[in-house]
Amino acid sequence: MTDSEKSFKIAVPDASITLLQQKLALSTFPDELEEAGWEYGVPLSDIRRLAARWKEGYDWRKHEALLNDELPQFTRDIDVEGFGSLNVHYVHKKSEIVDAIPLLFVHGWPGSFLEVRKILPLLVEASPDHPSFHVVALGLPGYGFSEAPKKKGFALAQFGEVGNKLMLALGYNEYVTQGGDWGHMITRKIAQVYGHKHSKAMHSNFPLAAPPHPIRRPLLLLSHLLFSYSEAEKEGLKRTMSFRDKGRGYFEEQSTQPQTLGYSLADSPVGLLAWIYEKLVAWSDNYPWEDDEVLTWISIYWFSRAGPAASVRIYYEVAKATPELSTDQPTTIPLGYSYFPKELVRLPKSWLKARNLVFQSEHESGGHFAAHEKPQELVADVRKMFGRGGPAFGVVPGKTGYA
Repeated sequence: MTDSEKSFKIAVPDASITLLQQKLALSTFPDELEEAGWEYGVPLSDIRRLAARWKEGYDWRKHEALLNDELPQFTRDIDVEGFGSLNVHYVHKKSEIVDAIPLLFVHGWPGSFLEVRKILPLLVEASPDHPSFHVVALGLPGYGFSEAPKKKGFALAQFGEVGNKLMLALGYNEYVTQGGDWGHMITRKIAQVYGHKHSKAMHSNFPLAAPPHPIRRPLLLLSHLLFSYSEAEKEGLKRTMSFRDKGRGYFEEQSTQPQTLGYSLADSPVGLLAWIYEKLVAWSDNYPWEDDEVLTWISIYWFSRAGPAASVRIYYEVAKATPELSTDQPTTIPLGYSYFPKELVRLPKSWLKARNLVFQSEHESGGHFAAHEKPQELVADVRKMFGRGGPAFGVVPGKTGYA
């Protein structure tokens, strides 16, 4: 197969920016109850302010240029079994260390390739004190500037196939992975299907596991009944239950009727803004989101190649193919977890025990968007896991990460 890689620069047409401003000018806002705050969803004042800034004052061209300057971007055709060829967008930056460790970073929803922005310079940094990485950040099909699937059934196996084939096409026959949210699910699928031969170890900031169950996990159920949890674990379970009861409405909609929701996301910039901004605030740990930072994040969705509706279909496809995500097949390659207290799902460590769990790190702050909220802490964990003296040091033969 011929090499189809092409250098890529974000270049949104002027007409698309003009149309966005016209749509924002015609926005109709809902009413709001007195003293509603965040109880009913995103406050009207926040959305009015952000929409006004998006229409006048926010300079997309400035942020587009910054992204192009900071992130070496490419596109490449990837053949996916049963789905034909997809043109995939990705970030690829090599360390100056020849024997740096190849690392595949995979984002989730409502993120994009943008999530690698803060950790990229840290991961490729050369130092005798820590390992360095050659970094590939995959833009998932249907997100950002990657082409979206045209057929039904594009689930974890297919996203994993894209990630693995991308690494092989770039010459990384053996590599490690890092991800959260869908990135966790996809890199876990990569570990299950391509583990040992290609994927050598995985690190995740979204630890998941099946709960205690009389048939599936009887010993864990016995432990659950006989022993108590730490205060931090109790707080984590409380947060997990709160998310399940009050924070999963988006999940039910996106995993059952994504097309219906898609009309609003594709046609209304204010609708898209509110839908994603809610998650940025609610899922992070008091992160000080700046307005232009939020608008750049949302603009990637608005100006995306396939449109924002394509990004939510993964929920439907995965729910149909793998109804019980947490009970999916285990992995056998070395596994590392970083725990952030304001993650959406915080499970007791006894639930997460696994024979291949070789690295764990607990943090005092941080939420769902670890790569964006806590880049230094996340990268420090990855360095510890794969560095000298770490449990996964030398896991990629001949690629230690050091000069």
